[in-house]
Amino acid sequence: MTLCITTLSENTASMGDFLGEWGLSVLVETDTAKILLDSGPSISAVYNAESLGIDLSKINQIVLSHGHYDHTGGLREMLRRMRKEIEIIAHPDIWQAKYSRREGKPDRYIGIPFQQEELASLGARFRLTKEPVKITDNVWTTGEIPMVTDFETIDSMLFMKEGSVWKQDPILDDQAIVIKTERGLVIILGCAHRGMINTIYHSQKITGVTEVHAVIGGSHLIGASEERIWQSIAALRELGVQKLGLCHCTDLPVISLLAQEFGENFIFNKAGTQIDLS
Repeated sequence: MTLCITTLSENTASMGDFLGEWGLSVLVETDTAKILLDSGPSISAVYNAESLGIDLSKINQIVLSHGHYDHTGGLREMLRRMRKEIEIIAHPDIWQAKYSRREGKPDRYIGIPFQQEELASLGARFRLTKEPVKITDNVWTTGEIPMVTDFETIDSMLFMKEGSVWKQDPILDDQAIVIKTERGLVIILGCAHRGMINTIYHSQKITGVTEVHAVIGGSHLIGASEERIWQSIAALRELGVQKLGLCHCTDLPVISLLAQEFGENFIFNKAGTQIDLS
């Protein structure tokens, strides 16, 4: 099976004509499908796709990892360029009113910056489900991810608002894409709000495959304790992960540490990066 992973939007950008923005968008291309995970925060994914000569109209499905603006804000431009009806696979909770509430700062809306009706008018056909979705014989979404590790936690500053009532957001909409290859699983994370290691364990469960070849995307280790970071590194080693392309909400100091720990098996995954895992 051929497999190419292209990062269309990320905080940093590769050399060349690429834009960097805080957010993430990753294109997964196999023999039988072209699947977009997330759309970045605004125009970077579309711009960088054009710089790479990628025809966005050839994408078969869009998967949303969760409902935060930095992963969904590029949907309008993406749909305008696609000019067709396209299935968007996501969890029902993507449409919750999501906020960041941090001490000393005003409450900030961080949810999807569009109404569902507008996106539908541009061709979006939402498939909302809590369960894993088998997209092709070798590609799945994870659906809801159980919290099973004792060291991964949800960011306590993330909330959802129902009417006038504030509730901590468990980010049940957090999910990933899993690809089954001859060398093991390739897991594409959005932000891994429910834990990178939890996501890997769940991916193994739904596919029945234990080997993990590569983990790519956001790990939400930004602001994590030193203990959690080292426990995550230990778990990655125990799982035998062969390649790491962690980025976005992993945070640069953690990325630097991972690069040291995993050496040539670590990929500095910036906007414009193309990874051939065939």
